[in-house]
Amino acid sequence: MTRILITGANGQLGTELRHLLDSRGMTYKATDSSELDITDAPLVNDFFLSYRPDVIFHCAAYTAVDNAEDEAKELNQLVNVDGTRNIAQASAAVDATLFYISTDYVFGGDEERTYKVEDAPAPRNEYGRAKFEGEKAVRRFASKFYIIRTSWVFGEYGKNFVYTMLKLAETHKELNVVSDQIGRPTWTRTLAEFMIYTLENGLDYGTYHLSNEHSCSWYEFARAILKNSPVRISPVSSNEYPQKAWRPRHAVLDLSKTEATGFAIPTWQEALDDFMQELKRAGND
Repeated sequence: MTRILITGANGQLGTELRHLLDSRGMTYKATDSSELDITDAPLVNDFFLSYRPDVIFHCAAYTAVDNAEDEAKELNQLVNVDGTRNIAQASAAVDATLFYISTDYVFGGDEERTYKVEDAPAPRNEYGRAKFEGEKAVRRFASKFYIIRTSWVFGEYGKNFVYTMLKLAETHKELNVVSDQIGRPTWTRTLAEFMIYTLENGLDYGTYHLSNEHSCSWYEFARAILKNSPVRISPVSSNEYPQKAWRPRHAVLDLSKTEATGFAIPTWQEALDDFMQELKRAGND
C-alpha cells in the first residue's frame, strides 16, 4: 500500500486533496503546522524516518503575497524556502516521490505570451522569489519529484478571489476590478485531480503547468463570478489599484505539456460554473 503524506492538509488545496482521496478510498496521513513544523529540519527528518512515506503532497505554503514583501518576509522565507528544502531533503532520505506546488509568480509576466515549462523564471516579488527558491531546492535535493506551477487558485476551503467577490457583492452596488492583469484561474478540484492523475499514471518526473483552460483578466473573472448579481463591475488599471507586491501583467501558463499527458483540463468557465453549483447545493442543504 502506498503511504501518502500531505503537508498543509488543512489549507485550501490540502483540504480539497483530502476530500478527493477520501472519495477514492485512498488512505493518507494528513499534517498541519501544529503536527509537523516544516521549518524544523530535525523534526521533519525524524517524522519522515518514522512514517516513511512513499509519496508527499507538499501543500504547506505561505501565500499572503503582499505581506511577504515586508512584515512577513522572514516567514515567507522560512516556510516557502527553508521548509521546502527540509521536505525535499527528507523525501530523498526515504526515497519518496515529492509533489511541490509552485506558482505563475515565478515569471515576471511582462510579455504578452504563454510561459512554457522550460522558460527561465524571473520573479518580481518576494513570494515568487521564495517559491522559485523552493523549486530549486526540490531539484537539488529530491531524487523523485513533480513541480506543478499553478495560478489564480480558487476553491471551497479557503480564502480566494471568488469568495471575496461574492462577499463584496453583499454590501456594494459597484465594484472596481483590475482589467490589465491576465492569467488563468485554477479550481483546486482540477489541481488535486491532476496530482492524483500524475501519481496513478506514473508520469515522467519534472515540472508541469496546471490551471484551467482559457485565460482572462481579473475583471472578466469577476464578471463571470457575479453574472447573476445586480452589482455593477467597472474595469480599472493596476495603477489605479496599487498593491505592495508586483503582480504579473500577463502570466499565462502554457498547458501543452500537461495536455500531452492525456489529462482532460476543463475551461475556467466550466470549472467556475461547477464550483458555483456546488456552493449553491451546499447552501440549500
